[in-house]
Amino acid sequence: MATLINFILHIDAHIANLVQHFGAWTYLILFAIILVETGAIVLPFLPGDSLLFAAGAISMTPAGQAAGLNHWVFMVFFFVAAMTGDLTNYLIARKGGRPLLEKKPFSVLIKGQHIEDAEAFFKKHGGVAVIMGRYIPIIRTFVPFVAGLSAFNFRRFVEYTTIAAFSWSFLMTGAGALFGNIPFVAEHFSAIILGIVFVTLLPSIIAVLKTVLKKKK
Repeated sequence: MATLINFILHIDAHIANLVQHFGAWTYLILFAIILVETGAIVLPFLPGDSLLFAAGAISMTPAGQAAGLNHWVFMVFFFVAAMTGDLTNYLIARKGGRPLLEKKPFSVLIKGQHIEDAEAFFKKHGGVAVIMGRYIPIIRTFVPFVAGLSAFNFRRFVEYTTIAAFSWSFLMTGAGALFGNIPFVAEHFSAIILGIVFVTLLPSIIAVLKTVLKKKK
């Protein structure tokens, strides 16, 4: 866990290290991380928003450009990764989600509360939850799964997840490309990443607090 926290807080340095050692192969490495974050429901804690922001920022540095990195290409890669992950997650749940949750390692790694939170989020917001959930860490991993469990219309799911994946990859990567190398942002990158994580987690925190208050009442 300490390694993961270090990776998230200093993700700019870690991606810069990847660029130095792997050059343009960094595209595929980051593509795989985003794909697994959404598609593998047992790994919802992998970095998402902060990774896109950092990738956009590194693509605008001399080192990133020397390696052939481009933020527009990153946007396409992240869009495809997010789409593929969501569709994989949905189809896994649609074909046999409930029995899967009772088997290891899923029964050990996936907390029932995560599924319940995603179900409540999905029921409250309907199809729009697919779009909204894309911007909330952990929730974005479980919303496609819950959509599959509830047999949500596949065509509508594809429409919503296309909008979600495109807007997410465009906004997050674009923000990194535009603002990631501003001196103030570069000097306080860890604090900025913490801010991104906090803002994206805020809806989940509010939902948890509401649930606790309801139980107390």
